[in-house]
Amino acid sequence: MALVFHNRFSDSTTTMPVVPFAPPAIGPDEISEVVSTLESGWLSTGPRVRQFERAFAQYVGAPFAVAVNSCTAALHLSLLASGVSAGDEVVTTPLTFCATANVVVHTGATPVFADIDPHSLNLDPDAARAALTPRTKAILPVHFAGRPADVQAFEGMAAGCGASVIEDAAHCVEGVSDGRHIGTTARFSCFSFYATKNLTTGEGGMVTTSDEKAADFMRIASLHGMDRDAWARYTPGASAQYDVVMPGFKYNMMDIQAAIGLHQLRRLDARHARRTAIWAEYDRAFRSLPLALPAPVDAGTVHARHLYTVLVDEATAGISRDTLQARLRDRGISTSIHFRALHLHPYYQERFGLRRGMFPVAESVSDTTLSLPLSAAMTPSTVNRVIEAVHDVLR
Repeated sequence: MALVFHNRFSDSTTTMPVVPFAPPAIGPDEISEVVSTLESGWLSTGPRVRQFERAFAQYVGAPFAVAVNSCTAALHLSLLASGVSAGDEVVTTPLTFCATANVVVHTGATPVFADIDPHSLNLDPDAARAALTPRTKAILPVHFAGRPADVQAFEGMAAGCGASVIEDAAHCVEGVSDGRHIGTTARFSCFSFYATKNLTTGEGGMVTTSDEKAADFMRIASLHGMDRDAWARYTPGASAQYDVVMPGFKYNMMDIQAAIGLHQLRRLDARHARRTAIWAEYDRAFRSLPLALPAPVDAGTVHARHLYTVLVDEATAGISRDTLQARLRDRGISTSIHFRALHLHPYYQERFGLRRGMFPVAESVSDTTLSLPLSAAMTPSTVNRVIEAVHDVLR
């Protein structure tokens, strides 16, 4: 049955099938595993979480993986494990979701923004280097839209100033940089399994590391600071006692989430291939239009293909980004904006004295970027609808 689509830009209500922005690719195996988890009687952190951690660590090639309830939690724990605290600074990009900067604030440290590279839209290593000070404790690049950042540059930079590199890999679970899988390219790599992500558990996240001591710290800190979780306490023959060794957080993942993640992980590469095929269709279809398309990646790099973002320059396209978004919505095409640069939001302006004009490349992208629907769950007909709608609006 067709959905009733309400056009918020007019008083009309039309009936048309809506093309969702990023529908999750969920199959019968995920559903069956969730049902089995419910029937098992063990819903929270337990055997499926541990199984998912081992499988994910093996997939990226990392020695340790800690499952948590969000990428936000993964970033926060990574900062704490790096010793970031009040008075420290963390260099990062303004073109990111607010969680990237908010977790820095939660530690008492200050997020220091540096501009982005106009080709990759990732944190510019030269700009980041210029932002370093004696108070810099961590560098936090974001693999924007699934394109790996220049991890080698940030590794060298961090080694030179005694800082940690913490990757926000929320968009980049399949990414490879210079032949190395994201998840093995920094001291900490943080992934998101939110509903729109390439691998989804509804809500959830993971942090990978080669630091066993840090992994142990994050595992304990993610569950109230208790040295033994419920699964460890209530298995046959185990002691029910535990010690609280720190004032921890409620950041743990549930077995229900891990049940979905286990099967999502097994099909991750196949679904990446499907998104790559859609990406290529978009490239071919939009090449003749007055839009700036995503730049190609270098050899040895694998783009995770999370967001297909176009830049809409009104002077070139004859239409603004916001008007294009509204007219696509009129045609039942859902889109999104990634992202409004953080230093343009009132909180960061008021708290840190930021203003427009400080990071011009990020501002230009912020003002013109539009993310088109992209998901392995899209059918050929929905892909064609997106293509036809974009051509129709820009014709």
